[in-house]
Amino acid sequence: MRCLEQGSSLALENHGMIDKTDMEQRAIRDARAFLAATLTELGLMEPFFDRSPADIDRIIETCVDGFQDSMLRQSGRGDVPF
Repeated sequence: MRCLEQGSSLALENHGMIDKTDMEQRAIRDARAFLAATLTELGLMEPFFDRSPADIDRIIETCVDGFQDSMLRQSGRGDVPF
């Protein structure tokens, strides 16, 4: 609970943004290879080939955020996985 309260305070002070931890930053970098493999497999790599690491990280972060948001909304409604 203490961690949650501190995180909430930081988010409020920083307009909803909290710096990523070292572990989160590493996970995003590691996810780049998985994204590249999937894009290549689907024949979609070309438009992403010259994008910056920051652009790729933004795509990954957006997907993760969307996934987490959906899970929170579903849980908030009381949906139970089956």
